[in-house]
Amino acid sequence: MLKKEDREHQKFMRMAISLSKKNVENYKGGPFGAVIVKEGRVIAKSANKVTTTNDPTAHAEISTIRQACKKLNTFDLTGCVIYTSCEPCPMCLGAIYWSHLDIIYYANTKSDAAEIGFDDQFIYDEIDMPMEDRKLPVVQILRNEAQEAFKLWDVSPMKISY
Repeated sequence: MLKKEDREHQKFMRMAISLSKKNVENYKGGPFGAVIVKEGRVIAKSANKVTTTNDPTAHAEISTIRQACKKLNTFDLTGCVIYTSCEPCPMCLGAIYWSHLDIIYYANTKSDAAEIGFDDQFIYDEIDMPMEDRKLPVVQILRNEAQEAFKLWDVSPMKISY
């Protein structure tokens, strides 16, 4: 018999998996779903919305994080847990870290995703390369002018750490 805690985790993961399946069945987008939970309550849930919104950042995890932040009126999701139907891609993993979620539960692996055409390995490879060797050109310009905003931020009485 499963512990209550394990049953709860499975319940929320099944929600994420259900969102991923329904998204495909209803021709809404990719096979990904995510749920954010706080203190045993669902705060936000979403499936992948990349193709329906023409937004390449509208992955299930990102969309769910956006909803949770809006609902809780904060950019800090400390105390929340994310359940995602697949191991997060580099963008989503970054967003999860930036939003301070406590833990990630995932179902499919990044290898499983790669097998059906969602392969993010090239991004991991690019990140490890020196900028000058990357496929996408990266050119730094006007650093001195941009530094002005950083200097203002550094002394701003409105500065909020995140």
